[in-house]
Amino acid sequence: MRTTERKNMAKPFTVRVTVRVYETDAQGHLNGNVYLQHAEHARWELLRAAGINQGDLLKKGVSPVNLETTIRYHREVVAGDEVDINCVFVFGEGKSFRVEQTMTRADGTLVAEVFNVGGILDLDARRLVSDPRECFRSVAANPAVAGL
Repeated sequence: MRTTERKNMAKPFTVRVTVRVYETDAQGHLNGNVYLQHAEHARWELLRAAGINQGDLLKKGVSPVNLETTIRYHREVVAGDEVDINCVFVFGEGKSFRVEQTMTRADGTLVAEVFNVGGILDLDARRLVSDPRECFRSVAANPAVAGL
């Protein structure tokens, strides 16, 4: 990780979810797509905690976009498990940013990691904005929560 990125990391934000039986696959494990849904939920909860909501971004003519997502599975997750999802936005110098997420059971056991590369799309120009961090900061009521 570059030094500029390290200093731009916020303290991890955490959301706890309880795995529901309908989120599991035929083997009783959390379905792979649901990992992505829980990760997305945590990212939006972090933005919400920073005072950023989707409506304000849309009024500004922009919207976050997903450019790449990787899931690294470590342990199985089953219905009834409580999972803490940590979420940190990492901003560098370019048009994209990373979101690093860990998913752990309540006892601290690492179950998965989700790595996301995103950007902020200018909805009229259909191009990424040049400074996504500043774009988020401009609508945030509590920018420090997201490391802005």
